[in-house]
Amino acid sequence: MLNKPKWLAVVAVFIYGFLYLPIIILIVFSFDESRMAVHWTGFTTKWYEKLVTDQSLISALINSIIVALCAVTVSGVMGTMAAVGLSRQHFAGKGAYRGLLMLPILIPEIAMAVAALILFVALGVNLSLSTIIVSHIVFCVAYVTLTVMGRLEGMDKRLEEAAQDLGASPVMAFFRVTLPLLMPGIIAGCLLAFVLSLDDFVITQFTAGVGSTTLPLRIYSLVKFGVSPEINALSTLMIVATVAITLLAEFIRRKEVTS
Repeated sequence: MLNKPKWLAVVAVFIYGFLYLPIIILIVFSFDESRMAVHWTGFTTKWYEKLVTDQSLISALINSIIVALCAVTVSGVMGTMAAVGLSRQHFAGKGAYRGLLMLPILIPEIAMAVAALILFVALGVNLSLSTIIVSHIVFCVAYVTLTVMGRLEGMDKRLEEAAQDLGASPVMAFFRVTLPLLMPGIIAGCLLAFVLSLDDFVITQFTAGVGSTTLPLRIYSLVKFGVSPEINALSTLMIVATVAITLLAEFIRRKEVTS
């Protein structure tokens, strides 16, 4: 086994420190007694307790969860159907369809946000939670499709054929054989889409209407007046939730690969 240069370890530590040190500082100062959050004065959990009584933050959190759940539900169905069609069917322009489906991942988010806003204005649609949900579905579908397609590529197609040989119709074979095997990939893709929708700011900023403030928008409005310990606490909770959901999605993905 070759010995790796020590300077690589130093560079790795520097890079990880550059990436995660601000997050660690934010989490530490969310437990600081002082409101200034400049230097450590003592341990407290009161800033987390104040979050429970902040009705504006709770309302924004509820809006974010509603948007994420609706977007994930629709994109989960659409993404699964798109993945099955692209993986199992052969038709003219398949490569073009696949490329178009993945464009929301490649296009800059600000461009997607402006395009969505122009579309809603041109159609005369009032901006609300519904417009946010529609906009989130657009990019969530791509992530769900990619995840499910990865599962399909590792699945033995002969299982469906065996079910049909035993008398099952194509529809029954899909729901009795294919869909259960795809479920880990679908769940992993939906969890990833949920995190992306919950944390999205740019597209939400352009497509949100009056009374449809989500949690990222609420945090941004509070930060404009200075970073408070409540924001540190709220950001810490969001980081913990995001990491937990991401780890769960990765665990499900790894489990499906080894199964």
